Amino acid sequence: MKDLTLISESQSFGGKLGFYSHFSTTCNAEMRFAVYQPPQAATQKLPVLYFLSGLTCTEENFMAKAGAQRLAAEYGLLLVAPDTSPRNTGILGEDDDWDFGTGASFYVDATQSPWSSHYRMYSYIVQELPALIAANFPIQGDKQGIFGHSMGGHGALICALRNPDLYQSVSAFAPIVAPTRCPWGEKALGGYLGENRQAWCAYDATELVGKYRYHSPILIDQGTADKFLTQQLKPELFAQACAQMQQPLILRYQEGYDHSYYFIASFMAEHMRHHAAILTSG
Repeated sequence: MKDLTLISESQSFGGKLGFYSHFSTTCNAEMRFAVYQPPQAATQKLPVLYFLSGLTCTEENFMAKAGAQRLAAEYGLLLVAPDTSPRNTGILGEDDDWDFGTGASFYVDATQSPWSSHYRMYSYIVQELPALIAANFPIQGDKQGIFGHSMGGHGALICALRNPDLYQSVSAFAPIVAPTRCPWGEKALGGYLGENRQAWCAYDATELVGKYRYHSPILIDQGTADKFLTQQLKPELFAQACAQMQQPLILRYQEGYDHSYYFIASFMAEHMRHHAAILTSG
């Protein structure tokens, strides 16, 4: 495979789950990601669906816990799960906090030193990784979807809203929809982007809804027992912005569910159906 190192590979639901590493010129670091190729990939090019994970996660969490491979095999979707940040960059203090630095990129292109030398995850997700996937796997380049959880739900929403021509479908589990107005986001955006809060708005889904019209309904599931709901997630702000801009939104509050992968796995089938209906049509 071009510019890729295969770390491990396992058979799963008739397809192949592989873990890979490569040197990212965007992040100036070794990056890792996982790819599930369903059985259909042996004979045809398939739509591709990216999953962005949340704080502290790696490329492995989604593939191990979400139960998505069976559904990807059923619908004929190739799954890609990147890591959540560069790692081992040598930046002083990158491992000090669980919600900033390693495992906590917030999928932005950092502008502040020293983070700007490696933490360019927005460009990595939108540009470099899709080009690498297209060069090495049997995908339909014009059929891309993206979804994610928590910080990764934030990442999926901003990638889709800013690039509606690249992503035909989008959904999220318990996303951080207004990072300019919550403690996690204020810490991350301030650290990566500096004190100019106006610059933060480029990575705030609630702000972006007012600037970009997304062509398909946005699906969001949010658990009512999520301990981060009130202070960090604030889905009502995104819902208000969508209503104001007449942006189609399916926001579902799931009674009694928390922030965990038990929640994600419970509604994974409906999210996969949401993407498959859009990506496999026409």
